[in-house]
Amino acid sequence: MSKKAIVSLLILSMIAVACATEEEAVEEVAVEEEHDHSDESTLDEVIERGFLKCGISTGATGFSEQADDGSFGGFDVDFCYAVAAAVFGDYSKVEFKQLTSAERFTSLAAGEVDVLFRNTTWTQSRDTELGNDFGPTTYFDGQQLLGRKADGITESSTLADIDGLRVCTNAGTTTEKNITEGAGLAGATIELVTVEAFAEAVDKFIAGECDIITTDGSALVGRRAVNDALNDWVIFPTSPISKEPLGPTYRSNDSAWADVVNWTVYATIIADEYGVTSANVDSVDTDALPELGRLFGANDGELQTKMGLSADAFYNVIKQVGNYDQIYSRNLNPLGLFREGGANDRWTNGGLIYAPPAR
Repeated sequence: MSKKAIVSLLILSMIAVACATEEEAVEEVAVEEEHDHSDESTLDEVIERGFLKCGISTGATGFSEQADDGSFGGFDVDFCYAVAAAVFGDYSKVEFKQLTSAERFTSLAAGEVDVLFRNTTWTQSRDTELGNDFGPTTYFDGQQLLGRKADGITESSTLADIDGLRVCTNAGTTTEKNITEGAGLAGATIELVTVEAFAEAVDKFIAGECDIITTDGSALVGRRAVNDALNDWVIFPTSPISKEPLGPTYRSNDSAWADVVNWTVYATIIADEYGVTSANVDSVDTDALPELGRLFGANDGELQTKMGLSADAFYNVIKQVGNYDQIYSRNLNPLGLFREGGANDRWTNGGLIYAPPAR
């Protein structure tokens, strides 16, 4: 082989090596960019977008309701507002997405919402199989049933008394599983009629297409409170047939976002423990109450900036939305649901509403 040919081969080899190296570099950059994107927290996405996307129920009296002017209100809705206030300092920076029971987890997984505040029960399978994590329980509920006095139902009725009856409830929910298992254990044979939205179950009940409806007790109280047949509708049994801890749900393995959602809830609870409301938060003596000083960003011990929030993030929550008792009372007391003596009372009063310390 001539010297010229050898030189040509060497040049071609060098070009090939350079191209290969360049391709590898491009691939490495692509992998690195993909990795960086996957590591981005929901918190970063929410801040970049400029508003929170919050999943709520299609309609649950006292928890999520849409007014004639298109605005939303309710217990769950207020916690959406609270998260927006924490992140942006403006509670109104939230977009609501109404979701059925069947849609909620798919919508969350697809990134269509950032968090669910949608009367969703924390269960083992939902926690471990669906790619979800659950935040602190905001409302401790339990499943009950609703029937008519005219059909022989009383407050002392039990699951055994629904033998042979048609029972309406939401498909694919813990409610459906609970009533199926509970009726079987009580020796009752029922005809289960499932619907996608609970409003459909109520409509069927009113139309006489089912004898019983069942869901969380709070939802039944809400429905009965707004219905003309209040005096004929009976909720039973007195003790719920299940545990239904309801609270925020978000995608798994996102600690930064979980911290924001969780501590927003905790901030409302801590403020309630101190009796701090939206009306008096500006007069709090943060020197005398150092925990509140930290929580409201009024002293050097504040922790919010380390979470990616402003120091006064939780002050904004209380000032704009209120503490836990305010959120509860304005939405649920009108329905006849009160905290006193129940699971949703303060832990100091024998309830289960409790927050870790802000320190």
